[in-house]
Amino acid sequence: MADAAEEKVPATAPASAGIPMKLVIIVAVVALVMGLGGAFAVVKLAGGNHANDEAKTDSVSEKKAGGHEEASVKTSGAHGSAPGAIFDLEPFIVNLADAPEIRYLKLTVKLEVDGADPGAELSPRVPQIRDSILVLLSSKDAAGIKTPQGKFQLRDEITKRVNDLLPKAAVRTAYFTEFVVQ
Repeated sequence: MADAAEEKVPATAPASAGIPMKLVIIVAVVALVMGLGGAFAVVKLAGGNHANDEAKTDSVSEKKAGGHEEASVKTSGAHGSAPGAIFDLEPFIVNLADAPEIRYLKLTVKLEVDGADPGAELSPRVPQIRDSILVLLSSKDAAGIKTPQGKFQLRDEITKRVNDLLPKAAVRTAYFTEFVVQ
C-alpha cells in the first residue's frame, strides 16, 4: 500500500534557487521596448535633420542663384508629383583634391530630365557632360563631400553644370546611386 500512495503523489521539481522565469521575461520585454523606442527616436531625429538640411540647401541655392527662374523650376521639378525620365551616366572614378593623402571617389550619377526622351538632348553631349563632372569632382576634397551638406551642394553643382551645357535647361536634379570615398 505504501507503494501505491507514493505513485499517486506527483513528483515535483525542486524549487530553483535562481531568478524566477517571470522576472526574466519582464526584463526582456522592457529592454526590447526601450530598444525599439530608442531606435524610433534616432530615426525620427535623423530623418528630421535630413529634411531640414535639404530645405536649407534648396533655399541657399535659390539665394545664390538670385531667384533665377532655373532654381525655382529645379526645386519644383524635384519635388513635383510627376517624375521625369532618368538618364544614366557611367560611374565616375576620380582622384580627390586632398593634398597629403591620395583619396578616390567612385560616384554613379543618374539625371532626372524633363521630357519623355532624355537621350535626345543628352546623348550627343555625354563627352562634355562627363568632362564637366570629372573636373568638378576632382576639385573636391573628401572632408567637403562626406557631409550631407556637401553632397547636396555637389548635386546642385552637377545639375547646374549639365544644364549650362544644354541649349535649354532640361535636367531637374542629379541622383547619386553610388557614392564611395576611399
